[in-house]
Amino acid sequence: MSLAKRMSLIKESPTLAVMNKARKMKNEGLDVIALAAGEPDFDTPQHVKEVAIKAINDGKTKYTNVGGTPELKQAVVDKFKRENNLDYATNEVIVSAGGKHSIYNALQALISEGDEVIIPAPYWVSYPDMVLLCGGNPICVACSIEDNYKLTPEKLKSSLTSKTKAIFINSPSNPTGMVYTKEELKAIADVLKNHPEVYIITDDIYEHILFNDQTFSNIANVAPELINRTLIINGVSKAYAMTGWRIGFAAIKDAKIVSAMETVQSQSTSNPCSIAQYAAYGALTGGLDCIKPMLKSFSERHDYVVERLNKIRGVRCLYAQGAFYAFFECSAAIENLYKESKIAAKTDLALANYLLDNFLVAGVPGSAFGLDNHIRLSFATSYRELEVGLDRIEKALN
Repeated sequence: MSLAKRMSLIKESPTLAVMNKARKMKNEGLDVIALAAGEPDFDTPQHVKEVAIKAINDGKTKYTNVGGTPELKQAVVDKFKRENNLDYATNEVIVSAGGKHSIYNALQALISEGDEVIIPAPYWVSYPDMVLLCGGNPICVACSIEDNYKLTPEKLKSSLTSKTKAIFINSPSNPTGMVYTKEELKAIADVLKNHPEVYIITDDIYEHILFNDQTFSNIANVAPELINRTLIINGVSKAYAMTGWRIGFAAIKDAKIVSAMETVQSQSTSNPCSIAQYAAYGALTGGLDCIKPMLKSFSERHDYVVERLNKIRGVRCLYAQGAFYAFFECSAAIENLYKESKIAAKTDLALANYLLDNFLVAGVPGSAFGLDNHIRLSFATSYRELEVGLDRIEKALN
């Protein structure tokens, strides 16, 4: 008996692996500071919960349309018009069981055996594995700290081939928190205009988590001529602290692609949870005021964490513009610990294990995101956790 060959191509999510190890240690009574999870520590807004409770009491517990309820799909269309100045019809959007599910459906619908997908690194951990599950080839393009972890037009040009079928853009980024400016998106768009066969998958899940009056733009805003091949991924998980509700959505000005994604979904999960869809409707129609306290807190925590990290020996951390992660470069710290025989290998995985095993701090190694010699910390947790965690990291590295 053997597993399918495709299982040898993919791995468990490194983020989940770290979280599971940290959870196991906590269950054993250890005071682990878990800074690995990409999840707001705020509760879902009360008005959203009230909509869900009403839906339960009204018996809205049956199957819905595979691609989402008409009400929610219209709310998604209205959201894109109101917040992004983008026009879609309801047959050009689909609702899925989370943003990850939307991406998976899109790749299954678009990618054939041997197709290449350009993925700027560092990237969200699941992009390459989902491409592999489609039989495609992930082309990971390293974007260093000197590039502000962002894809440049020059690197994009050199990565495009006759086999390129799609490219990922993630802004604000997980794991770096970097945001592409309008000018940077325009420069990327100018390259892609010459490659009409390439789809653009833009993951905007952190769209509303921005700092210091930073503004958000989508590539379809700066290059409207690309909208017919720009697939936008979004959802309610991050902005509305609704990670467990599992509602994401996608939009593209091509009903044929949305229909294909819906066919994939119909043969895997069918419709997303009915109650969660009503909750998402409540979120998208209830305004953005409810997220302002969360954004203020994230911004303050970001400044605190980055300032402290940059005072630690062997660490460099750029100030981000969004999301809730600090992604710090630590090659010098790794070198120091290796010379002092505190770690057995000069890798960020060895450093991450050293921090967790010896100092009870859980972070995710940058190699999980496609860029070695980095660690990602989530500051979506309390100030007490952040202070203690950073104290321990400082002790470990200094």
